[in-house]
This record gives sequence, C-alpha cells and structure tokens, in this order.
Amino acid sequence: MPDPTCPGCRERDQRIARLEEQVAELTAAVRDLQARLDQNASNSSMPPSANPPDAPKPVVKTPTGRKPGGQPGHPPHLRQRLPPERLKEVIPYIPKVCGACQATLPAKPGPHDPEPIWHQVAELPVTLADVTEHQAHGRTCRHCGYLTWEKIPEAIRAHAIGPRLTAVLSYLSGGPHVSKRGIEEIVETVFNVPIALGTVANLEQEMSAALAPAHAEAQRAVQQAPVKNVDETGWKQAGKPCWLWAAATTLVACFVIHPRRSALGLAALLGQKIKGLVCSDRWSVYGRLQLGLRQLCWAHLKRDFQKLVERGGVAQIYGEKGLAAVRILFAEWHRFRGGGSRKQLHFELEPVRQAMRDWLGAGASCADAKTATFCQNLLDVEPALWSFVYKKGVEPTNNHIERLLRSGVLWRKNAFGCHSESGCRFVERILTVRQTLRLQKRPVLDYLVHALTVHRSGQPAPQLLPSW
Repeated sequence: MPDPTCPGCRERDQRIARLEEQVAELTAAVRDLQARLDQNASNSSMPPSANPPDAPKPVVKTPTGRKPGGQPGHPPHLRQRLPPERLKEVIPYIPKVCGACQATLPAKPGPHDPEPIWHQVAELPVTLADVTEHQAHGRTCRHCGYLTWEKIPEAIRAHAIGPRLTAVLSYLSGGPHVSKRGIEEIVETVFNVPIALGTVANLEQEMSAALAPAHAEAQRAVQQAPVKNVDETGWKQAGKPCWLWAAATTLVACFVIHPRRSALGLAALLGQKIKGLVCSDRWSVYGRLQLGLRQLCWAHLKRDFQKLVERGGVAQIYGEKGLAAVRILFAEWHRFRGGGSRKQLHFELEPVRQAMRDWLGAGASCADAKTATFCQNLLDVEPALWSFVYKKGVEPTNNHIERLLRSGVLWRKNAFGCHSESGCRFVERILTVRQTLRLQKRPVLDYLVHALTVHRSGQPAPQLLPSW
C-alpha cells in the first residue's frame, strides 16, 4: 500500500494524475482530428465532388447481374413528335401501285387508309443568323445639285445585335455558364457573326437591365410566400468572398448576392421582417427565426447522425438512434406523398418524436462533450424538426432549393465569381428568371426575347409569375 505521508508517493500520484489527464486530452484531440480527416459527403456538408479518394461512394448499388441499358419489357421512351408549326416542310412518300395486284393507287388517301408513319429529321440551317443591312441612300437634286441623305431610324442604329441573338448570348451565360470568350467563339464559329468581347459584356448588361423588374417581382413573391426554402453558397466578387443567397417556392426562385453570410445577407433576400415559414439547414443565422416558422432539413441531420456513428464511443449510440429515426421518418413521408393522410403521418411519427426527445435529453448530459452539445442544440430547436408533419406545403428536407442553387455552384466553379457589382446583378437576375421559368415549365428563351424587346422599346416589362 502506498504511504500517504510519503513525499515520493504523493509526487508519483500527482504525476500519474497529470499524465492520465494529458492522455485523455490527447485522445480526444486525436479523435477530433480523425473525425475531420474522415469527413466526406455522407457525414458532412461536403459535396460529393470534393470527396477524398478513400471516401465511400455516395450511392452504393448492389450488382444485379443484368446487362447495362434498357431491360426487356421496360416501357419504350419514344421520340417526341414536333407539331406541324415547327416543321419546315413535309415530304410525303406515297405508294403508286398495289403491292399485291399491281393496280394503280390514288394519290389522295381514302376513308379506310391509315395515318402515315412519320419520321422527323432535325438539322441546322447553313446560316443560323440572319443579317439585315440597313442602307441610307443619298440623292443629288437635278435642279440645284444639293445632295440629300435619308437617315436610318435611330431605333435601328441603336443596336447591332437583335433581341433574339442577344437573348441566346445571355442564356449561354446564365444556363450552360459559358464564359464571355466562349460566347464570342460560339457566335463567330457557329453563327458566323463577328462580335467583340466588349460587345458580349455590354449585351449582358443590357439584358440585366431588362430583367431587373422580373427579379424584383420574384423577390416580392418569395418574401410574401407562406412557405419557402432558403440556402446560400459561396461566391466571389473581384476575388473577395461573398455569398449567393437563394429562396424558392414551388413556382418562383430568387437569387441575391451579398457580401455577408449573416443576418444582413438573409435580410437582403427576404427583407427585414421575414414572413412565412422557412425551411433551411441549421446555420446559425437562421436562429433569429421563430421556431414555429422553421423547418430544419433532415437530409443534413442524416449526415450529422452518420458523423456521430463514425466518431464511435458514446457518440455512436446516439448517431444510430438518429439514423433509425431518419429511416422511419422518410418511409412515412414517402407513404404520405404517395397518397397517405396527414392524420396517419402524425400518428406514425408522434412516437418517433417523443422517443427522440427522450434520447436527446439523455445525450445532452452524456460524457462526450461534442455529442452532448449536439444533442442539446437539437433539443433547443426541436419544434422546428417537425413542422412538415402539421403544416401543408412543408417538406422535411431542403432539397428543393439545393437543386436550384446547384446551377450557381457550377457557375462559381467555372467562372470563379464576378469581377464587378454589375456582373453580380446579372448573375442574380438571369438565375432568378431561368430557374423560375423552369419551375413553371415555361420556355426561357422566349421570355428573354420578349423582355429585351419591350425594354428596348421602353414598354413595361413582361410578368414573370403567372396571373393565376
């Protein structure tokens, strides 16, 4: 037995205690560093494109043993037949003699003849862009010799590129996100129209001005909407970090670029006084919203729970409980979306909610500090986990806006942001118009042409949202 009065024993015991404390601290540090190294798309907000080489595949499919491609018995995906107004010409192939008795057949169809079998061939014309030359002629007077010139109208001289070609250039920038030099090359190579790089930039700004009313209309719509999805992603202006904010309903999307990922950025998108219910992730800026007017994204929570599982120890216990709740929740949600009742959805998920409250409460006082903090944070926002159960039009994930925001993410990766504030405004407006029209299943190019045409003539801008 150690002698408590022995100075050497006391010194040894104190040293052992210090070493044990140090080992515990180093073990926790190693666990945290390992967790950071193990981050991937399945347990964090990291996109799959940024996964490390040894990360698990985002989607693991069990081999079926079948050959790739269409399987026997699958429904055919037939080519869509374009309507008559889209056809340049129709070339008929009419039989002249009977294949059985060689009798002469009439040129016009009879009452018992079937509809013709069709095959449409799409081809580009040799010249894609029509060029119109306006000539101002001069005439010399036979009486006094004075030379008189006719003038080309100012409305004609104001533009060298028509509204449809300008709309195509803007679509190439805001849709496939082609660079300005790429657009210059496409116009010169494909359309055979020489164009300067500065002209491409000027036409982009003209389209931006034409779309300003539509952007304002979309922003008012999402601000007043009773339910909206909100998210943000990084952007750059002249190399300086800023943020691309986005909000969307089922029929309208709005994008705003702001220098801050803070309450100021959220206010720039949704206004100082935010109305309606907001579905989002758990980024701290959304904490200023009322819990009763929030829905947290369960897809993000699923990754958080997976991170706890991979952390091991006490964290794994609560991570597995969370993943079990996620599986039940999404199964019931898909059943509800397939035609189930909201009453049944509430009945099935209420026990899950009660059980989750209990184990989150236990987890908030567990020995693992990070797990305890995570559980307590979820308890603090617990009502915002279940708004989708009780309120119409609310979904349990934020996937809707993340899909719409993906176009901005790809643009950022391709172009590294914008060089100027006016460039940022164009990004906001073209993304807003393009994604809104896609949600409404309306043709994007036709709207761009119309918006620019009325802008050039000084007429009111066309509505972006349907009147119904």
